[in-house]
Amino acid sequence: MILRALESASGPRQTPLVDCFLVEGGPALQGTVAAAGSKNAALPILAASLLCEGESRILRLPALQDIATMRSLLEGLGAEIAVEGASGGAAAASAESAAAAAAHSAPSGGGTAVRSRPRAPGGAWTLRFAAEGPTEAPYEVVRRMRASICVLGPLLARRGRARVPLPGGCVFGPRPVDLHVRGMEALGARVSLDHGVLDAEAPAGGLRGARVPLRSAFGSTVLGTANVMMAATLARGETVIEGAAKEPEVIGLARWLRACGARIEGEGTDEIRIEGVRSLTAVPAQIPPDRIETGTLLLAAAMTRGRVRVTGVRCAELAPLVAALRGSGVPVHEGEDWLEVDARGADPKPAEIVTEPFPGFPTDLQAQWTAYATTVRGASRITDAIYPERFMHVPELQRMGARISRAGGSALVDGPSPLAAAPVVASDLRASAALVMAGLVAQGTTIVRRVYHLDRGYEALEKKLSTLGARVRRAADDQKP
Repeated sequence: MILRALESASGPRQTPLVDCFLVEGGPALQGTVAAAGSKNAALPILAASLLCEGESRILRLPALQDIATMRSLLEGLGAEIAVEGASGGAAAASAESAAAAAAHSAPSGGGTAVRSRPRAPGGAWTLRFAAEGPTEAPYEVVRRMRASICVLGPLLARRGRARVPLPGGCVFGPRPVDLHVRGMEALGARVSLDHGVLDAEAPAGGLRGARVPLRSAFGSTVLGTANVMMAATLARGETVIEGAAKEPEVIGLARWLRACGARIEGEGTDEIRIEGVRSLTAVPAQIPPDRIETGTLLLAAAMTRGRVRVTGVRCAELAPLVAALRGSGVPVHEGEDWLEVDARGADPKPAEIVTEPFPGFPTDLQAQWTAYATTVRGASRITDAIYPERFMHVPELQRMGARISRAGGSALVDGPSPLAAAPVVASDLRASAALVMAGLVAQGTTIVRRVYHLDRGYEALEKKLSTLGARVRRAADDQKP
């Protein structure tokens, strides 16, 4: 009764609007774009700044929602953060307000209002942490991002205590944190689960080195390797991580920690050795290019039979994708720091894809390859050996006319499938990109809803695609998906 009275007095309650993409199919992508900084590399490095004395200056941070979330998390742990550039501070707040106003100006009855996305604070940050400070990560922040677990190791190592709620993020399948817990316990920490919060405490005298096995049924754990490596930098004695992840993001983190004074060797192999030191001194870090964003743009070029060059990349990190595209009959050219797909006139053939830990084909490009396979003549099999449940994009592609069948951790794509525009719903970060790619070749205008998933890991993707000739625009969506 009270609710009804309030509604009648002030009008019906309004649900905050979220963004969607309107993607008009047709044009082949053409042109050159630069790769953004890597989200997956940036998040562990930002967490590792907790370990350092002095000011950590982190350069080339991408303007992403996950980066903004990490900022909130670190500030909740006592960080002093200065953000350079127009994307931070008052400018970001102004953009946020303007976007909110544009959202509420959307027409009713299922219409949309075109708007621009407020930029998250990327660019260059300077961070400083005191040795003493908060040790509990705020739940309201952690629930939005799985990588929040990265602060567990640094908090334990430098402040001796950590309370970190079980993190959120993408919703496909179980991605347990048991390996993170196992690693901290191997270093001597006492860890318990208290109403959904990991409560960890280092022993008197601090963490101590140990042999830490991190192998699992699905291979190595990237964030688990990073977490244990960060914790071990300030532990007493030697730590040996067995079954360590070999991903470039782990290598980059190890090299930066070493520049700060850590004693680490073996990164890029399945065994990393860390000899603990008393303290680390911050030095500048440069975030490397995003190999997943680069791969997405190259696959979009192949899918639309266009020609796209992505600059500022590390070609070796994209070798599995390049090999797969060439095996599929798509020409790929490379220079010292660029990759180019030229699919004009190409008639690609099917290729079997199996995702594996680096240097295998990345699971973060599986959804995009599935979308690309809908344009390939013949049957393409895609198997995700890392996250077998990571196929939530398949029903949405089927809604657009894709002929895809599922069996366990594999999908069989029967192409080419003439795609038709339809309203589709993004379920996670990479599925979002796959649906946008499908819209690029579908007949008509596709509405991709819940693109807040996309904004977690792609910096203004609609603008990059528009630069390449795509007809993509962001709008405020006033319909529930």
